[in-house]
Amino acid sequence: MAEEICFFTKDALIIKPPKKSPALLRMIVVVFAMVCGVYICSTCVKQTNNETTRKLLNIKVVERPCHEYDTDQSQIPYLHYPKPKTFSRAECACNPVRLFAILSTQRSGSGWFETLLNSHINISSNGEIFSVKERRENASSILRTLDMVYNLDLFTSASKNHCSAAVGFKWMLNQGLIQHHKEIVEYFNNKGVSVIFLFRRNLLRCMVSVLANSYDRYARLLNGTHKSHVHSPEEASALAKYKPEINTTLLITDLKKMEVSAEEALEYFNSTRNIFLCYEDLIRNSTKLGDVLEFLRLPQMNLTSRQVKIHSGPLREHIKNWDDVNKTLRGTAYESFLRSD
Repeated sequence: MAEEICFFTKDALIIKPPKKSPALLRMIVVVFAMVCGVYICSTCVKQTNNETTRKLLNIKVVERPCHEYDTDQSQIPYLHYPKPKTFSRAECACNPVRLFAILSTQRSGSGWFETLLNSHINISSNGEIFSVKERRENASSILRTLDMVYNLDLFTSASKNHCSAAVGFKWMLNQGLIQHHKEIVEYFNNKGVSVIFLFRRNLLRCMVSVLANSYDRYARLLNGTHKSHVHSPEEASALAKYKPEINTTLLITDLKKMEVSAEEALEYFNSTRNIFLCYEDLIRNSTKLGDVLEFLRLPQMNLTSRQVKIHSGPLREHIKNWDDVNKTLRGTAYESFLRSD
């Protein structure tokens, strides 16, 4: 019979195992294949999820939290979202900030101009920050100071830190600006800093103001205090009583040095985004201030200042040796300085 599992030979009894069912073997193979498939699929899914998570994490690091979809693409390099170390910008974190620097010379109206800017609700101009020598010792200290200012970590009376839309300061040409111009120009271009040039055409008036201000540092004409800027006609009149005597031997040489210094700054910083202003134009034409606000891409506002001009009126009233100065400059390229602004 087919089911028989035993038979005899001459020497021994041999028992043969029963044949396994082909159906059972197929079932085992199918189950094994399914288990392997489930394992492989689960492993792939885990790897895919891990890769996706890593990508998302990378995106979170690279992307800015604030969108710029409605912004003119050409302006994006000039928009910044500072993250100060000293405070939180809170609800203003996504308000873009523009960076600027006012490049000027002493007694060219930069103090008055800065008070005008600071009367704007969105502007923080932090004064003459590089008057502190330690901040301009070398290029590294200059760049560290710039980082602090533009990250809103420098606090001054003009700071509107949380919701400032434009942040800057004024920088005199003799405060490391020309000496380290290469590093500064590179920094300005990399960071998208806009430059506002502010100079005075009448360099003779500028010189008178410098000499009078230097004298008052020691004389302290206003009740024993020194003031570079005043806010009343009485204070202005008191300071204007001092009439400096100008060294006519060096007058033309000194005027030429002042002129060359301004020309160097214009040449060195020509590659930056910039606007050129003259003090005399701002005095005569108030619409020039609107040009500045447009340059900074800020809302137009009426800008005001409490400062009062000290040396107003004809120059002859403010120079002790006027006749000598008049004689020296007659017939030269600087003769126009003798006339009133």
